[in-house]
Amino acid sequence: MSIEIERIVLENVCKEMIETILFCLPNAWKGTIYRVGRPPALITERITSGVIDPSRKQISWGLPENSDYNPPGRPWVDYMDEAGRPMEAMAWCVEKQVSWTAADPGKDPRSVRLQVEGIEEDTHHMEPVLVRKSDLHLDMYSSVEYPRDEHGRMIWQGSDYVVVAVVKIHFQPFTIRAGSPETKVIKKLSRSLGTQLLSHQLRYDSDRAMQQLARDRLNACNILADSLRNAITKSGVIFSLVKMEMWNLREQWEAMLLRERREKNAKQEAVKELEEVLASIKENHGELRSDLVAVQRRFLELPLSPEKAEKWVSIQIQERWNDLLAKNPQDEKTARRVQQALEKLRKSLYYGKNPEVVAGFSGIPRELKEEWVDVIYRGVDGYNDSTIERLLRLLANPALCLPSRERSRRMLTQLKVLAENMDQLEKNTNFLLRHVLNGGENGSSLAGMDGKTAKEESNP
Repeated sequence: MSIEIERIVLENVCKEMIETILFCLPNAWKGTIYRVGRPPALITERITSGVIDPSRKQISWGLPENSDYNPPGRPWVDYMDEAGRPMEAMAWCVEKQVSWTAADPGKDPRSVRLQVEGIEEDTHHMEPVLVRKSDLHLDMYSSVEYPRDEHGRMIWQGSDYVVVAVVKIHFQPFTIRAGSPETKVIKKLSRSLGTQLLSHQLRYDSDRAMQQLARDRLNACNILADSLRNAITKSGVIFSLVKMEMWNLREQWEAMLLRERREKNAKQEAVKELEEVLASIKENHGELRSDLVAVQRRFLELPLSPEKAEKWVSIQIQERWNDLLAKNPQDEKTARRVQQALEKLRKSLYYGKNPEVVAGFSGIPRELKEEWVDVIYRGVDGYNDSTIERLLRLLANPALCLPSRERSRRMLTQLKVLAENMDQLEKNTNFLLRHVLNGGENGSSLAGMDGKTAKEESNP
């Protein structure tokens, strides 16, 4: 009914999550993860905090500050929204199951210190970690009692999820906003953390049911399970961050082209045109129209390659337009205007690799420019993909006059090292899989992992 794994395992999982965020987001400097206990008490307890040093090489761990959420934690009735006491961001995340971003500390309506003492806190983002009720088998028990809000209404009753943890990441002042790339990364990582915590919980339950197995077989399975979890979780994070960084580079490149040619952003203009058409349609179906506006605006923020973006336009945007026009037929001029705007949107996706546009840009040498365009519009398919290597070589060239050239080079270098570590981890996992399937027979031992011992492999 909640995550109740061993304390040391829980701390290690939380530290891995915080470590990944602090090393990969250059404006993040501190991370804390809270565990949310079983309903109806929902005792929320701070598990660990990590602060990265100015050189961004070392992380200090522990719970040094005084906090109401330090062990043994606080029950729901002590931090829920209630008349007569300050509102807390924790209550928002737990009750609503959505994130809270304090982009401007001076205007944070859920800062307790600001409400009580008039003292600003810092810029931070809080993200709830959700797990399906069915995965925790809560839907098997009709007697489960969920907590209630100040009006006596039971929370989470209409949701498929429960909150098992809350992630809080502190940033340099005014460097994030709601929906910024940093918050999207944290949201994705929080989903991975939920999967990892659930995986640990399932293993914990399984261990209790399988205590009769031999110790060596059980230990081998545990090592294999840990390796698989880490590889799957971190590999997904690495490639998500690489793709997001390549998207940022494409956005910067296209912005440079637009400035030199003194042109408007065709993608934004096409979406604006579609919104104007929407505004001119007077019939009902307001929900469908609102959904279409939200999807079009979300599209502008998605870090997609041109090919995937084109598929997204066809499936998510054009299909909705077809549905809307089928329910609200318009004159030929309006229908043609929609199709022209959609076609303009598709063409805009390839603006940065348009040969005529690229050839006309004089700020970068021709050969460097052509290779640059070829690289940033490619996909990254695996650990050994040469695209990352080529991209790092191009970013090391000072002739590439890109605003974030050096920052992007440093980040991609770090991600490349992580990817190589994941590659080695996958090889070890394959060996362990064979070891477990063979039951340790035929002289097989853990010392066979690429000629190293298990102890040596664990060292960084």
